Amino acid sequence: MKISVYNDWDHIPKAEAAGAEEAVLAWDGEYRKGDIIEFSGLTPDAFYVVKVDAAVDEAFVYITQETVLFTVPFYEKKTSYNPLAFFGNRHVVTIRKARDFEINSYRNLALNPFDQHEVSGVYPHASANVETRGEAVFAARNAIDGCIATLSHGEWPYESWGINRQDDAEFTLDFGRPVSFDEIRLYTRADFPHDNWWVEATFTFSDGTSETVHMDKKVAEPHVFKISRENITRLKLGNLIKADDPSPFPALTQIEVYGQNSI
Repeated sequence: MKISVYNDWDHIPKAEAAGAEEAVLAWDGEYRKGDIIEFSGLTPDAFYVVKVDAAVDEAFVYITQETVLFTVPFYEKKTSYNPLAFFGNRHVVTIRKARDFEINSYRNLALNPFDQHEVSGVYPHASANVETRGEAVFAARNAIDGCIATLSHGEWPYESWGINRQDDAEFTLDFGRPVSFDEIRLYTRADFPHDNWWVEATFTFSDGTSETVHMDKKVAEPHVFKISRENITRLKLGNLIKADDPSPFPALTQIEVYGQNSI
């Protein structure tokens, strides 16, 4: 497998590193707008552990293609990341094959700090039918990046999935492979009095079943639901019912799904 850094307009590598079981790219230089981090030579339908930057958490992911491109975020697109990410003139990027104990472990199956807004072939992946004003700080991917700071809104560490006041807002989490789980946690944003919150929501699963949950408490802590399903590839969060509160701004800071891979 190989890691390459290049600019999209000329494709001339700034830095490269390769390895059989893992690749570690440490390089000196500055990222520029249009830079791409390319992970190539991958085995499709396999598990990998990726760390795209020293200031971005490690990601356990399922990849279904031979090559993955990560666009280095700049300007508004970077506001949902740690300000130290992709900054400065010394960087390290790593990828390795996941180990058996990692693949078989009980974990948060939703977590993926490596997720991108427009991406294919890397899972878990978050998407939605609406994101407030199309801004990076309100993108669906924020709800699976591992950041659980709920007491404000906007730039990192307060990024969230925002619904732009849309009553039919829906959030989709695609696992990319069958998983089994027994608990779901929702961190609803709690920047009160700016924020509203949801008192009811419905999970719809890829097996055709659904479950409606209630969130009666106005809290910053997670809402915990003991929901068990097996061999699920996707779930959707919808039918979101706001509380009777003057604020029109409910939002989701984080979703966590605890279980194991079914394969």
